[in-house]
Amino acid sequence: MPGLDWQTLEGATLVREPFDHIAIPQVLEPGCAAAVPGEFPDIKSPGSFSLVDAPPGPVLSDLIDDLLSDRFRAQMARIFQMDLQDRPALVTLRGQCSARDGRVHTDSRSKVLSLLIYLNHEWVGRNAQLRLMNRADGFDTAPVEIPATLGSMVAFRRADNSWHGHAPFVGQRRALQLNYLQTTRASLVGEVRHRLSAFAKQLVA
Repeated sequence: MPGLDWQTLEGATLVREPFDHIAIPQVLEPGCAAAVPGEFPDIKSPGSFSLVDAPPGPVLSDLIDDLLSDRFRAQMARIFQMDLQDRPALVTLRGQCSARDGRVHTDSRSKVLSLLIYLNHEWVGRNAQLRLMNRADGFDTAPVEIPATLGSMVAFRRADNSWHGHAPFVGQRRALQLNYLQTTRASLVGEVRHRLSAFAKQLVA
């Protein structure tokens, strides 16, 4: 089944400012981009959900298989010039945004590389687009904005200056997130945390 547009991905080049990242406006094959919006899991609450708690449909599952493949790992290692050989990978899905989401932050030190693919069908305007900056107070002058449109991808190296965030937004905002982590323990902790969070949200729904 169609998934990643490998030719486009393999042509991506590293951008150093405001921190190490790549941005691709459309990383999905046309067939994948057409199918994913209709089979994205019905996530009704904010937060990140494990693939157990938000099971993806068949085409989205194939896309996730591409992202977890040795081929993809090798491409990320090549682009970012880093060793990802033994780094565990964790994939989560987000479907809704709350007013508290998007605050400017750097990712935790448990992560070495973060990736987002936005899966929003017919997203219009610049509302809630991710901004990349190299300081915590640089939101209004951020040099890079990542569209939240279907198939838009950003990947970046976690660093002490890898500040990112988006403007407050409430509503549907779909994204797939992949993180390469420092250790297997970090992966297990992340998986348990996302599962407990999903369970808690079901109790209050």
